[in-house]
Amino acid sequence: MRIGIIGAENSHTAAIAKTINVDKLVKGFTVDYVWGETTEFAKAAAEKGAIPNIVADPSEMLGKIDALIVDHRHPKYHLAPALPFVRKGVPTFIDKPFCYRSDEGKQFIEEAKKAGAPITSFSVLPHQKSFARFVKKLPTLGNILAAGTYGASDLESPYGGVFFYGIHQIDMALIAFGYNVKSVVISKNGNGNTGQLFYDDGKIVTVDLITKGAPGFGIRALGEKGMLASPIPMDPNAYLTGIRTFTKMFRTGKEPVKHEHMLKPVLVLEALERSVASGKVESVNN
Repeated sequence: MRIGIIGAENSHTAAIAKTINVDKLVKGFTVDYVWGETTEFAKAAAEKGAIPNIVADPSEMLGKIDALIVDHRHPKYHLAPALPFVRKGVPTFIDKPFCYRSDEGKQFIEEAKKAGAPITSFSVLPHQKSFARFVKKLPTLGNILAAGTYGASDLESPYGGVFFYGIHQIDMALIAFGYNVKSVVISKNGNGNTGQLFYDDGKIVTVDLITKGAPGFGIRALGEKGMLASPIPMDPNAYLTGIRTFTKMFRTGKEPVKHEHMLKPVLVLEALERSVASGKVESVNN
């Protein structure tokens, strides 16, 4: 299957293409086209990932690819360029975060359903083996009372503030501890900003959003029978399991993530963004 990628500023583009085209770790696929935000970005990604074709406009890929990846640093650019492809039924992976505004995401999902186009979106953090080992041990704790994550995140990032790196921790938290978050709050303290996710069953999940110096990502949980804490080191190829997940969808048409689970991290991030501005607890919309 021939893959096209929209977006080349993000390092993920070259890494995905290199894994498929150069390392040949995912059989039956090639990355054949790339469009970049600038000519320089496109050329750099094409060179590192051995992508043979650079296009001046994403629409030039229509009819020439079998599957699409969209990969921008700012999520506000994710969905609009994907729509013409989704309307043609092209299976599509949207890199994290799925979108910048949930209303736009809901409309995109409806368009995909109407066209019968399989779509998915996720952070690669929950696809690391270390995260899978942590989640596998969680049942030994019994009922989870409280939990938390840590990692890099800049609330002032030009690529969407808390959205840019916050998605990694929010994705991990929701997958590990559940999607039933009812409200959130952000406490700002310079480098050591903290988010709290309030669950409808009484749990509180703390999200440590460290601006500078965070040594990777980690996760912890306190249950009635004990506690677990683990750093989440990256696999030797941090992208491989994620690539295998979305290329399987490209091949089979079976979506690996429920649509509501794609949207919930965006809804939580929107509430966190509102809390950054208000300094108050903000409800998570449905």
